[in-house]
Amino acid sequence: MPVINFIEFDGTEYSVDVAEGVSLMQGALDNMVDGIVAECGGCCVCCTCHCMIDPAWQETAGSANAEESELLDMLDSREDGSRLSCQVKVTPAMEGMVVRLPESQY
Repeated sequence: MPVINFIEFDGTEYSVDVAEGVSLMQGALDNMVDGIVAECGGCCVCCTCHCMIDPAWQETAGSANAEESELLDMLDSREDGSRLSCQVKVTPAMEGMVVRLPESQY
């Protein structure tokens, strides 16, 4: 299982094992990472699993599709590496990936 490194807004770090094929959101929830709310359970409708993929990992994570991008446009905190963590599926190439979390999911 690839290790994903989640970093909260306050600098708290979590290095967690996430199974291949599982979303970053589910991996965060399964490992009790604070900062991912996931109100919709991963249906790509609420933006409460917003994360920012570290620039070094953005190509590996891929880009948002049109639906995800429209949702991200509603956020004041959107950045170049912003993604909805429910839409990023973990692959072996993500070993060591750094994922930052926003100050708030609301």
